[in-house]
Amino acid sequence: MDRLSLALVIVGAINWGLVGLFQFDLIAFLFGGQASLISRVLYTVVGAAGLWSISLLFTGRERMGMSAPAKPDGANP
Repeated sequence: MDRLSLALVIVGAINWGLVGLFQFDLIAFLFGGQASLISRVLYTVVGAAGLWSISLLFTGRERMGMSAPAKPDGANP
């Protein structure tokens, strides 16, 4: 679920970047405008993924499947 949410947040961020730089809404372009049902569903799903991703700020690296960086030899724990 975390990876799916992250992927959707990235899609949303790219879309907002396009809106900010070029006034081009890719989701609306692909799915028939901002008011179309598919676009509204996608906006809602991306928003929910953003809310879910807030939890990633407060989770440890182990839960996210990331290992801690290796410590140099002789380093104190």
